[in-house]
Parts: sequence; C-alpha cells; structure tokens
Amino acid sequence: MNDKHNVTADRLRGFVATAFQACDMPERNAVRMAQLMVESDLGGQDGHGVFRLPMYIKRIRAGGMSVDPDISVISERTATALLDGGNGPGHLVMSRAAELAIEKAKTCGVAWVGARHSNHAGPAFLYARMPLEQDMIGLYVAVGSANHMPPWGGTDLLLSTNPISVAVPSNTQPDVVLDMATTVAAYGKVKTAADRGETMPEGWMIDKIGQPLTDPTRSSEGLLLPIGGPKGYGLSLIFGLLAGTLNGAAFGKDVVDFNADPKATTNTGHFVVALDIAAFADVETFKTQIDGIWGEMKSSALLPGVEDIRLPGERLAATTAKRNAGGIPIPQTLAKRLDALADELGIERL
Repeated sequence: MNDKHNVTADRLRGFVATAFQACDMPERNAVRMAQLMVESDLGGQDGHGVFRLPMYIKRIRAGGMSVDPDISVISERTATALLDGGNGPGHLVMSRAAELAIEKAKTCGVAWVGARHSNHAGPAFLYARMPLEQDMIGLYVAVGSANHMPPWGGTDLLLSTNPISVAVPSNTQPDVVLDMATTVAAYGKVKTAADRGETMPEGWMIDKIGQPLTDPTRSSEGLLLPIGGPKGYGLSLIFGLLAGTLNGAAFGKDVVDFNADPKATTNTGHFVVALDIAAFADVETFKTQIDGIWGEMKSSALLPGVEDIRLPGERLAATTAKRNAGGIPIPQTLAKRLDALADELGIERL
C-alpha cells in the first residue's frame, strides 16, 4: 500500500487543471487552483494538495462549491476589508484576499482582510507566504473545514484544527515559515496515514472515553488533541472567533464537514494580514538580521541525541527543492483514486 511513483510538478499541475476544466471551471481559475494545490505537494503538505482533488470535484459536481465565484468586497476601510467568497474554492478566495491585503499594506503599512462564504483552501503557508514577494510579513488564520476537537475537558466536536501560518522573509537563508494546526496533528495527516496503511502515534487522537486511538481508519470515533492541552484549545477558540465569527462565517456547531456533506455550503472563514517591513525597519537590514538569527538558532548547543536544530520553514524549503528536482511522490492508493477520477471525468490518467 505504501508503493509510490513520482510525478513532475508540471505534469501534476496539468492534470489538476484539466480535471477542474472538465467540471466547467474557467481556465484561469483551474490554472490558479492547480498552481496552489501543487505548491502544497511540493512543500510536503501531502494531505492538502492533489490528495484533496477528488473531494473538491465531488463538491463541485454536487453543487456544493462554485467553479466561477463572484468574489466581492462587502465592507472596506483604508487598512481592512471583508470579502464574500461567493462559495468559491478557498484557494481563489484567499488569493484575492492576500492580493488586497498586500495592496492596502503598501499604503497603510499593515492590512487585515477577512473572508466568508469560502471553502477549504489547502495549507496555511500558501497565503502567509504571498506577502513575502513584496518584502512583507504575512499571517494567515482559518477555521478548519470540519470539527474534530472538543473544548478542553469535553467530548462534543465543536472546534477544528484552526491553523495559523506566519511567514517572515530572510536574505540568504530559507524564509521563516511557521505553519501549524492548533491540534497536535492536522486532520489531513490522519487521512494520509489511513491512505498509506500507517498507524498514528499516541497523542494525536483519543477515543470518547479518553483512551489513545492509533488506528486512523477509526478516526471518526475519536477526538483530535490540542497542542499544549488547554492552551491549544484556547488558541483554536480565539482563531475561530477571529476567522469565523468576526467575518460572519461558520464556527462551532455551525461548521459543516465538507468531506461528509458535499452538497452543503460550508461558509468557511479565513483572514490574512500583510505587514510592510519598511514601515518598521530598513528591509535589507531586517532580512540580514533574520539570517543572523538563523545562525544563532542553528549553532545552539544540542541536547544528547539531537542531531540538528531546525527552524520553521527549513523543511518546507528543502522538500520543495527536492520535489522540484525529483518529482512529487504519489502513493499507490491515491494514484488509483486519481485514475478512477480521470476515467469518471473522461480525461487522460495521471
């Protein structure tokens, strides 16, 4: 079940775009979706890239997601905006949100753009990194697309993985990119573990009587655990209020499981912040200082048994370089699902 074959990024982008176009998605949208989904796979976020394509297609064909959304500004001030995503794919909605935040930050120094009536948008790092191209710091938060975590001490599934990503540019070193769920493991990792026939480490999930759950095929019976116990619960709650409730998007019991109900509108909420470094410091000086901090962290004395200290974004950069050169690994189980999808859509197999 763990056999894999590698596919080039270009081939995978072409396949994804063709699949979306077979569902009447306009070419510009299909190409953008393919770019961002394959960027996820290149970065090693295998639970958020082409792995999600069959579900996205299922939602589109069931009428649960628009292929050509009208993404509009609901309200706007100089440094803020709220978008209505028109029930479009989250990748398209948050690309527009990041573009608008960057545009506003050039004038204001910092900008916050929220969105509602969106959908699953892939890994958080995609949108936190977009401001880096303009020498800005990016921050992204979302309400997860299904509830898999209870409030601390409870058993009702009222919270999601509610991720955060923060991206800070460097000069010669890889950019510092934090991308984390507020749960010990993102649910996408649970799904990919099941896909690969692997077990989960203890500490990812528990069952409803508090015992460790390590079989990912039984994840529907379990509860994801928050990072840092009640602290992770608190972060998930606050992020849900900021990305969901504040934007008029779903949070708590109103969150729709987009995997379980492909017809329902999810009303997913997110926000992205762009912060112009030049509003606070000389850009090149700051980026050189980030390089220096890299050196400080990497040269720290090591605990016994530790081989290396890594910074957030280091593995992302290394995995992207490796997969750009050698291709993206596609597990056999996923390849079979993609072949079945291609046959269903009448397009060439991957």
